[in-house]
Amino acid sequence: MSRDQRIFDLIQRMRDGKLHTAAELARDMRVSTRTIWRDMAMMAATGIPVEGERGLGYILRSPLVLPPLMLTPEELEALMAGLAHIGAEAGPRAKAAKALRFKVATLLPHAGIPAESDDQ
Repeated sequence: MSRDQRIFDLIQRMRDGKLHTAAELARDMRVSTRTIWRDMAMMAATGIPVEGERGLGYILRSPLVLPPLMLTPEELEALMAGLAHIGAEAGPRAKAAKALRFKVATLLPHAGIPAESDDQ
């Protein structure tokens, strides 16, 4: 797992507003507690509202809002074409593609994407 992905996962995990120990987070992320300490220091230094310290635990003090999803029309078209292609198959990938299509339609209502394809 890349550091960026780990930071994203840590933020998602800590959005519950609860105190999390470095040992708990390290176990869940499959890294050392020292790595978690460094990640928390980096997050705090970049303005993410994380508070805490070694030995006590860490908490996100204020809600963290992720930036809006911004796609070019061409990127959106490519994404929808890929999801339609996979959604036409059978199985768990098709179900996941349909769920993702719904999420994208919900996140980007101005794009005029129907939440479900016309053939359903």
